Amino acid sequence: MTDLSRRGLILSTAALAAIAAAHPALAQAVADPAVAAWDLTDLYPSDAAWRADRDAVAKAIPGFSKFKGTLGQSAGALKTALETISNERKRLYRVYIYASLKADEDLRIAANQERKQQFSDLATDFDTAVAWMNPEVLTVGKARIDGFLAAEPALAKFRFALEDTLRQAPHTLSEESEGVLAGAGAALAGPSDVRDQLAYTDIPRPEVTLSDGRRITLDDQGYTLVRDAPNRADRKLVFDTFWPSYGKFEGSLGAALASKIKGDMFTAKARKYGSSLEAALSGPNIPQAVYRTLVAETNAGLPQLHRYFEVRRRLLKLPDMAYYDIYPPLVSLDRKFTLAQMRSLTLEALKPLGKDYGDQFAQASAKKWMDPLPRKGKASGAYMNGAAYDVHPYMLLNLSEAYDGLTTYAHEWGHAMHTVLAKGAQPWETYSYPTFTAEIASTVNEQLLVNHMLKGARTREEKLFYLGQQLENFRGTFFRQTMFAEFELAVHDLAEKGEGLSGARFKEVYLDLLKRYHGPKVAIDPAYAAEWSYIPHFYRDFYVYQYATSIAAAVYFSQQVLTGKAEARDRYLTLLKSGGSDYATSMLARAGLDMASPAPYRALIAEFTSALDQAEALLG
Repeated sequence: MTDLSRRGLILSTAALAAIAAAHPALAQAVADPAVAAWDLTDLYPSDAAWRADRDAVAKAIPGFSKFKGTLGQSAGALKTALETISNERKRLYRVYIYASLKADEDLRIAANQERKQQFSDLATDFDTAVAWMNPEVLTVGKARIDGFLAAEPALAKFRFALEDTLRQAPHTLSEESEGVLAGAGAALAGPSDVRDQLAYTDIPRPEVTLSDGRRITLDDQGYTLVRDAPNRADRKLVFDTFWPSYGKFEGSLGAALASKIKGDMFTAKARKYGSSLEAALSGPNIPQAVYRTLVAETNAGLPQLHRYFEVRRRLLKLPDMAYYDIYPPLVSLDRKFTLAQMRSLTLEALKPLGKDYGDQFAQASAKKWMDPLPRKGKASGAYMNGAAYDVHPYMLLNLSEAYDGLTTYAHEWGHAMHTVLAKGAQPWETYSYPTFTAEIASTVNEQLLVNHMLKGARTREEKLFYLGQQLENFRGTFFRQTMFAEFELAVHDLAEKGEGLSGARFKEVYLDLLKRYHGPKVAIDPAYAAEWSYIPHFYRDFYVYQYATSIAAAVYFSQQVLTGKAEARDRYLTLLKSGGSDYATSMLARAGLDMASPAPYRALIAEFTSALDQAEALLG
């Protein structure tokens, strides 16, 4: 999800040197302190122009108060208020994207970071100035709003937002009560702050010496860097050392998560929802059946996941499987990809999406929309930002020459093309797609890419490499994220039944899930179940399930597109063009996919099974 982006920390000098050594073709880009490759003058020709727009928005904000009390006067009055505020918000987002991209070009430049902070303050002022709007729409009422929509065609672009506000009327409180809940926001965020303080600062982190002589501090970043160590004894050492560092703070971390869950229950009860899950899914209007069907169908597919771990054991040539064996790459591929090759391979892979899509991608990818290579001081990770409606999307990438660089390229261009298509078909007010559909286009691109690479693979090892990438993607994005989603649902259900929560209880629930998902042949030390406290997403209300639903939908659509049938392709492209004009599940249903049914999850598990069949056949 663009929100599910691959953001990271500033690249260290050592990391840059390692990139240069490993990828000679990128060495020039690493060493060269040149300006970023993207062209931000498409946004603003100068910093002065940006400041002028920023100041114009700031000047407009106090004027929003003149519309308060007018929304119910007439269709014309409603139109004037909505259009004025919407136009200023569009300009605010353009101010934002420039500030954000300039900040990420070079994290060492203080002025750029200050510019980003200025936007943050401006956005807070903006949101505060329009906080009265939704309560006033509810006061005006559905009958009068419907009359205005019928009388004034220019209000059509606001229809979805207005109807969505009215839909939530039963769960919207009085102005005074809404103010109390808003004021409680910082307190309700407290458990997450406590958890982050412990995880990132206060927990003492151990050091280990690996078999190659490296001494590693096992904080979260260090663990991520070496959990896939090629030496199995090193991997076991890392797991045996890292997870107890969390386990020693089980009580405090458990109290933090328990408090967060109580906060979820408080908010749900205050807004008259039957459960925390119902409250979390109400905003985007996702049926609870989507969440529960995902969990049920994933559990039904666990025998195939257990089969995958046996294939992994064989590929790694291990006598048995343990939890610390799930991260090493299955097969290595000694192939490098230049930026030009990434573009040409992606163009070829995306041909099933049709000539129009291919032509648009070819034209866009030849322009200065992205900053693709690592550079000293630049933000790491990868993301697409399409927040400026009147300007093309931008992409920050840090591509390696390995296959992961190629997949990142295809993935982020999937986001960009989704944005291009939505902007081309929708007005500003409805172009921005919801989180639930945000990762579908990017993941469809990845599916089409791996299909293309498998078709072109010439050797057994190359085929096993691409199959291994596919299998691991399904494990990490579908099965693992659903396991997280099931944990989140289970602990909320326990709390809502009145059962006590603690770090020990969370560990017990999580260990049961680890064993169930990984099967009887994967050894799991109970100490590793401290992993529940390592996952920051548990402090975002029922969020992680969308990783799993997105890849399931992407597999379904990629399979449909690969049939070569124009109507299947067009249904998918129509979904992308729909942007945020309706609820995600409604748009998907029109594209032929019911996310509350077993179909998308069974399709993914069938694809997973097919990849396993192919890998086993190659292994003999």
